[in-house]
Amino acid sequence: MALWGLLWVSTCWASTDINTASEAELDGIKGIGPALSSKVLAARQQGAFQDWADLMRRVKGISSKNAAKLSAEGLTVQGLPFGAAIPAPPQKPSSTGLNSQP
Repeated sequence: MALWGLLWVSTCWASTDINTASEAELDGIKGIGPALSSKVLAARQQGAFQDWADLMRRVKGISSKNAAKLSAEGLTVQGLPFGAAIPAPPQKPSSTGLNSQP
């Protein structure tokens, strides 16, 4: 019984990445119907979506309000939910000599 519960919870919280989802998977997300999924698939033929901003630029009908709702339903772009901070690249050590001993 516990195993069944664990499987059910993991299925409920599974995310769907827009760059790899099939038409059926996209249609399965609340808020995406056949018209929007076909727009997504057509735009995706030009290349993978880099981030949510790229998705909103390329697919008419996805605004930031709509993106937030779709993200809440489990949609991700590059594995990230809408509004997630993209990790900054590591910074190089400063060459100003602030940490050097005189």
